[in-house]
Amino acid sequence: MKFLDQAKIFIKSGDGGAGSCSFRREKFIEFGGPDGGDGGRGGDVVIECVANLNTLIDYRYQQHFKAGKGRHGAGRNMTGGKGPDSVLKVPVGTQILDEDRETVLADLTAAGQSLVLLKGGDGGYGNQHYKTSTNQAPRRADPGWPGQEMWVWLKLKLIADAGLVGLPNAGKSTFLAAVTRARPKIADYPFTTLHPNLGVATLGEEEFVLADIPGLIEGAHEGAGIGDRFLGHVERCRVLLHLVDGTEEDAAETYRVVRHELAAYGGGLAEKPEVVALNKCDALDPEAIKAKLAALEDACGQAVLPLSGVSGIGLKPVLGRLAEHIRAARAEDPEVPAASAATGQAKRGSPGFAQGGAEEDEDEWAQNPDGSWSPLDVDDED
Repeated sequence: MKFLDQAKIFIKSGDGGAGSCSFRREKFIEFGGPDGGDGGRGGDVVIECVANLNTLIDYRYQQHFKAGKGRHGAGRNMTGGKGPDSVLKVPVGTQILDEDRETVLADLTAAGQSLVLLKGGDGGYGNQHYKTSTNQAPRRADPGWPGQEMWVWLKLKLIADAGLVGLPNAGKSTFLAAVTRARPKIADYPFTTLHPNLGVATLGEEEFVLADIPGLIEGAHEGAGIGDRFLGHVERCRVLLHLVDGTEEDAAETYRVVRHELAAYGGGLAEKPEVVALNKCDALDPEAIKAKLAALEDACGQAVLPLSGVSGIGLKPVLGRLAEHIRAARAEDPEVPAASAATGQAKRGSPGFAQGGAEEDEDEWAQNPDGSWSPLDVDDED
């Protein structure tokens, strides 16, 4: 299945049915009078948010959606039936934008949400509606009101607790595959990831959703590479994990390049909490790791965590740091549901780490009473 995160569609609600002009004609009833019924309402255009979708590919091959027209009224005071609704199912995190792509009409952030985007037209009155003491045989029947129509944009912004950012080949997909059950494409060339990937990480009794987006290069906000349009998928994240490739000659400069692109994109990404990690430390000697960590800490102004997604070293501390920020954000805004609950991706009880290096790292770190993770001193255990 291809990933599609935006689509332009035409929607139209149903026209109302026409009223009926009818008179009661029955044997032995001399003055039957008018009995034309009203027309039925047109169908509505309804947007429904469901949990089992993760792309807008359904709107790639069909762009026009029209609700049914209301049925006409009939004699014997019979009102026409309502037209069938047009129900559009979209994944969690979908925004409905006006044709100008700036005005947000709706933002669906939880499975089960639904709203009527366009209401159907009212049905026309039948002639029985116009009978009076002075006009006992009206021959007026109104047509139904037309429905509404408009072009709208559907834009998907994935809901995740933490987002992975960095240059191409920084090891984002490898990290996602190491700490979750997700299996993104991994290769040794740039832009292996062409669309966002989601995974659920488990840390003790906690679980949170990670979003991996394609890499950024210098000038991405101007369209370089594959641009910065996928940054919209981390706008909803509570914290960003900035992975820096340890094999780069100037790790601090690569960090500044990505930070510049985040600031140029806007959307509040530059102000979000950030965890910085130096990846691919398995390919460096201890002196190089120490020097690059010092340079990165000077550039970002915070402690930098070393890790290796391939060997599984340092995964727990990074997840622990992310979990701390996520807990703090949830405490500040408890009404916002967890991403795993909103998207229906909770997998509590399933292993959160791949086999191999991640299991070896299990005994090297311990969880503190406050929920943070710190190195475990083997001598203290004895």
